[in-house]
Amino acid sequence: MFTPSQADVRRFFCSVHAKGRAREPLEALEIIASQWVAEHPEYHADFSDTDAALLAMYDVEAGKTNPFLHLSMHLSISEQCSIDQPRGIRQAVELLAARRGSLHDAHHDAMDCLGQMVWESQRAGKPPDGAAYLACVQRAATRD
Repeated sequence: MFTPSQADVRRFFCSVHAKGRAREPLEALEIIASQWVAEHPEYHADFSDTDAALLAMYDVEAGKTNPFLHLSMHLSISEQCSIDQPRGIRQAVELLAARRGSLHDAHHDAMDCLGQMVWESQRAGKPPDGAAYLACVQRAATRD
């Protein structure tokens, strides 16, 4: 299993941003990442300075969103949908995107479910519950 460090993740997104600005060729995963970077211009300054990115702290209590975590979640959901794992997530996210009128907004709703699943897994010291995650996204897709 691939387990990048925090520094690896930050370097990856900074590199993708730099390559995109320079119009350099991108690898397959970088293409997907660059699409999500483009959707989040509010984070471009965070991706523009690798050294600063490696040192940055994002304090949730101070209202600071971690752009690297945020885009990592976009990538995770994109990958889950591409391989339909957990089974049914692709359809649930597609239904959610149709309901919300935006894949981007659907991802943000799915992130709430993904974050909840990870938090519960860590709190209980158990593996992530993919079925609960899927059910959460399905509920979001059918909510009135």
